[in-house]
Parts: sequence; C-alpha cells; structure tokens
Amino acid sequence: MPIYEYECKACGHRMEKLQKISADPLKECPACQRNGLERLVSAAGFRLAGGGWYETDFKTGSKKNLVADGQTASSATGSKTESPSAPTNKGAAA
Repeated sequence: MPIYEYECKACGHRMEKLQKISADPLKECPACQRNGLERLVSAAGFRLAGGGWYETDFKTGSKKNLVADGQTASSATGSKTESPSAPTNKGAAA
C-alpha cells in the first residue's frame, strides 16, 4: 500500500497516511476538523541504482548509463564474474 501525503488548505497541517490505491482521498483534517485536506503529489520513496534490466530497457541513446568498452559493471570494478554463455550445473538435478 502506498503512503500518501496530505495538506490542509484551511490550517496548513501536513500528514502522511497509509492507504489502499482504491481508497477515496481523505477530506477532513484531524487538526482543525474542517474539510480542507488535499492529497499532494510527491516523489517515490526509493531509487533504482546499479545495473539491471531497467538500466538498458527504458533509456534511449546517450541516456543509457552503460560501462565503457563493453565491460560488465562487476568486471569494471575488478570482481570475478562467470560467463553467461557457460552455464554451471552445481549439483542441481533436472
């Protein structure tokens, strides 16, 4: 469930409320008991960082944040990685 931010236009009281997406917006201010609450537009509380599907699939052209010279992010930092073309079968029975 998302956390919504509200501000009362009558008294300026600000608050957050955990609500279902399908729930109607709150109207009555808990501070002044008037119908002045309005839902605010705010940023998400998380950020996708690092490499991942979103890094290449939803950005175009020069906006892609790829590691130079075709290196993977982990090989650029010196980490050892396994080749994706050489599958390993570490004791898993099929």
